[in-house]
Amino acid sequence: MSSPASLHEQLSMLNAASKRIGSTLDMFETGRELMDLAVPRFADAAGILVQDRLVTEGEFPQRSTDGTAPVRRIAVGVSDPAPGVYANAFPVDEVAVYEAWTPYARCMASGNPILYPRLGRRTAEEIGRFWKRDSVSSVLEDSSFLVVPLKARGQVLGFVIFTRRPDSYPFDEQDVNLAEELAARTGVCIDNARLYSRERRTALTLQSSLLPIDLYQPLGLTIASRYLPASDLVGVGGDWYDVIPLPGCRVALVVGDVMGHGIRAAATMGQLRTAARTLASMDLSPADVLFRLNRMSQDLDASQIATCVYATYDPVTQLCEIACAGHVPPILVRPGGETELLELPPGLPLGIGNEPAEMRRFTLPHGSVLAFYTDGLVESRDRDIDEGISALRGLLSGQDQDLEEVCDLTISAQRPGHERDDIALMLARVCELTENEVVELTLPSEPISASKARRFVRSTLTGWGLSSIADNTELMVSELVANAIEHGHGPVELRLLRGPTLLCEVSDYSPAVPVMREAAADDDTGRGIYLINWLAHRWGSRLTPKGKIVWVELKLPWSSPQLG
Repeated sequence: MSSPASLHEQLSMLNAASKRIGSTLDMFETGRELMDLAVPRFADAAGILVQDRLVTEGEFPQRSTDGTAPVRRIAVGVSDPAPGVYANAFPVDEVAVYEAWTPYARCMASGNPILYPRLGRRTAEEIGRFWKRDSVSSVLEDSSFLVVPLKARGQVLGFVIFTRRPDSYPFDEQDVNLAEELAARTGVCIDNARLYSRERRTALTLQSSLLPIDLYQPLGLTIASRYLPASDLVGVGGDWYDVIPLPGCRVALVVGDVMGHGIRAAATMGQLRTAARTLASMDLSPADVLFRLNRMSQDLDASQIATCVYATYDPVTQLCEIACAGHVPPILVRPGGETELLELPPGLPLGIGNEPAEMRRFTLPHGSVLAFYTDGLVESRDRDIDEGISALRGLLSGQDQDLEEVCDLTISAQRPGHERDDIALMLARVCELTENEVVELTLPSEPISASKARRFVRSTLTGWGLSSIADNTELMVSELVANAIEHGHGPVELRLLRGPTLLCEVSDYSPAVPVMREAAADDDTGRGIYLINWLAHRWGSRLTPKGKIVWVELKLPWSSPQLG
């Protein structure tokens, strides 16, 4: 700056500031924008420092007794001829606590600008000794030095330093006014970035706490998943996924997407995920779950809309039942690597209307992969959804790929753009059950079948290395088989499934489900269900098209070997 800025130049600079500063919601970028504008038009060098806790946490620190606070340098601007000297003396991202006597601390404490038309050698050396860097005093000595507070909404965020070389025109009161205007514009933009970052950080924390940390790995399926947060400009979304265990070693697979972004979307996502888990515990069909979830979503917040796909899978029959509420359709990758878009009735999103959801049934072949995802993976401003789904099918196609590697490949193929929506991806590979995981026995409807069932259980558990729980299992299975013969009709089916727990199922052709009832002192029967309730980890029943299944679940001993 060889001469003072004219009024026209000052007005031009303020007009440029209103257009160029604050183009993003990023503190560091906003600081660089001020540096680019002010250097060299207003100063030969400049720096901007913000209270460190505002940068790292988005919160103002408690006021210290001496008025000092850690500040972080978020940007530096230097003009020729020696930019490296200034940059080395004042590196970006450095954190410092200025002593109360320094002009920086006095500026923050008072909220007023500090001007040295010429910074004397003594003051420059004192500042240099504070930094313990000789380069600081050599850069500042005999310079024109101006420190302006960075304010927003009545709070001091930090300060801006402007300097001019000894051979440049010194700052005057008119320059102080212009510097305060530039700092005021920058302060509001930085505070906006702070508030946005704090809300985003809060929403991400809320969302991550609501998403599953470790997905349940069911019998007959291998599961892999990924979640990619939205870009900063889009904001945190409401995508979620879940794997929910169901009776009979069956499992529910859920992927959903709450429309909108921010804390509200993340909170709604958590409510819907909890509601979906509650409805899954009732062992409803996918269509019924989505119908009730739609009703619940309208009760929670009628203005919030979400899409969802809900599927159940039976590892024994390999039957998969799927219903959709306005969500992108799943993709089936067949064992040979060929991909197929599952044709599902799209349905209305959750929160709209009262129409019942429709359901489709598929038998999944061994080795096939079922892919669930949200629209952020396949749709963007520069790519329509059909093109995105086609690209995703190309990424998923292939034989015998490791699911974790496929997830990484799919996510890494996404652009790092500033307007990317959040993404949820869940892959499930069908695995064939072995004789170490499932065995079945058909028993005639006659009293001797109970003893046959006991021998079958004992032999199977011994082969599986589970002899330690054979006695209790025999007792419960014998009781269930006897009840099925006494109260039902037709053959009785016994099935043992070894997954995360041991599951014993007894099915018959009667729809009458067992209930616990008080038995009189002189009754010879009626205590079997109480015994099962006491011995089993869990037990229950569910209706089938032909009758019912009564099941008991037992925890596996810690030392049991993993066969298969």
